[in-house]
Amino acid sequence: MKQNSPDNLQKLLVVGDRLLIKPLTLSRKSKGGLFLPPGYNEKEEIQSGYVLKTGPGYPLPATHEDDEIWKQQSGDNIVYIPLQAKVGDLAIYLQKGAIEINYNDDKYFIVPMQSVLLLERDEDALL
Repeated sequence: MKQNSPDNLQKLLVVGDRLLIKPLTLSRKSKGGLFLPPGYNEKEEIQSGYVLKTGPGYPLPATHEDDEIWKQQSGDNIVYIPLQAKVGDLAIYLQKGAIEINYNDDKYFIVPMQSVLLLERDEDALL
């Protein structure tokens, strides 16, 4: 099995409001031709990459249907507000909020949704 195979990434579970992003090199541009101003690239404050996995979203507080909150609640009824980002989107994000990881000799970033500035979605290309 190839090291950077998407099957290896299936083992990873992204939690909460985070995204797993494969960064792009600075010399590449998006299919839509989106370029960042040179000042941002030089400072490396803003990065771009493709969303490989997303977390479930923002968890909503548990609601108790009866007044006896001491009763044990099952964990199956957790409700999440889904994230705006989807797998395959090109994300422009703040480097400051991202956490770099190495997995199978590849570099990825775990980025909270609040650090994402812009998403580019190609509706024609489905992953």
